[in-house]
Amino acid sequence: MSRDGWLLFATCAVRSFAYGFLSVILGLYLDSLGLGPGAIGWIFTAALAGGAVMTIIITSVADSFGRKTLLITGALLMALAGCVFAVSANPIALAIAAIFGTISPSGKEVGPFLSLEQAMLPQTTSDPQRTAVFSAYNLIGSFAGAIGALAVGLPALLSLPVISGYRLLVWGYVVLAILLAGLFALLSPQVEAPKPSGSAARPLGLRKSRGIVAKLAGLFAIDALAGGFIVQSIVAYWFYLRYRLDLNVLGGIFFGTNLLAALSFLAAPPIARRFGLLNTMVFTHLPSNFLLLLVPLMPTMELAVAMLLIRHLLSQMDVPTRQSYTMAVVDPQERAAAAGALSVARNAGAAVAPLFTGAILATPALGLPFLLAGGMKIIYDIWIYLVFRTVKPPEEAKPG
Repeated sequence: MSRDGWLLFATCAVRSFAYGFLSVILGLYLDSLGLGPGAIGWIFTAALAGGAVMTIIITSVADSFGRKTLLITGALLMALAGCVFAVSANPIALAIAAIFGTISPSGKEVGPFLSLEQAMLPQTTSDPQRTAVFSAYNLIGSFAGAIGALAVGLPALLSLPVISGYRLLVWGYVVLAILLAGLFALLSPQVEAPKPSGSAARPLGLRKSRGIVAKLAGLFAIDALAGGFIVQSIVAYWFYLRYRLDLNVLGGIFFGTNLLAALSFLAAPPIARRFGLLNTMVFTHLPSNFLLLLVPLMPTMELAVAMLLIRHLLSQMDVPTRQSYTMAVVDPQERAAAAGALSVARNAGAAVAPLFTGAILATPALGLPFLLAGGMKIIYDIWIYLVFRTVKPPEEAKPG
């Protein structure tokens, strides 16, 4: 893997660490500012919808305007949004900052960073190693997110008042965003999109890959809509409402979920080589979603946490395989636009669910976030398999 590949691993780690602690405290922080579940849900939706809008704008022009420049711009907007969250309690200002600044209520990617890095990574390695590189990339991000979740205990170690502790972490998010911009500045010109043959200018958006991306986008939106009910901030808030867990316990839970998710990334490449990318995506994801349905049905907090942890041991194997699969089956010159369109579909789908935060958390004992998410994800798994079972990436296609 090239030097640029290692830099992209570093940017993923920095960003995931920041998302890891912010997503755990975000709902609790907004609650401490006096916002109710409805307002918190609207801010979560603004963050997810804003990520979708920023992604479609940036990725549609990235291959022509310059991927590196737009990544640096996105990191600086991330820092600016963090500043707003640190100093303001106005829900309108917070929503606007969330729209433009890639604030993540999920602990996962919500803006254009993943789409552009996903388009760059295949250029840092060979086709046979592509899935392994995506797996390592996600492994690093998940480990960093796990460490970030543990960082929520820092204010308690420093004996800070609750709201001051939250603000310390938000300022930490700002510092990490500035560091992220510096790392992007070190990328070489080799990360830019391949030049089209001949003298023709590179077309904007999608051409050859439009049909396959449209199908994938529709299916990914269903999966993301389901996932929007169980973004990390909502799950943390549900455990707080249901069991009155403190911040340190919540941090420990999400350290565990991220750590187990990281281990699942290690298993993805050998399973994909043996059974194929699509089969790995579907048949590891299905059992994890049945486990998700069990979380609110457990009679004790310990068993509910156990189901959540076991679920994360399986649930993320589809991530590197999905990324590798989608980058393999689209035209190489349209990878950034394709990644952007698919990311927008996911972010748009995920943005809808938090609008119902107040309703689905009104009676925490029902566990509606988990039941809705698990049921819809099972439908997605079956549907994507039926639609794409004959579409093979280059390394799986039979010669002749």
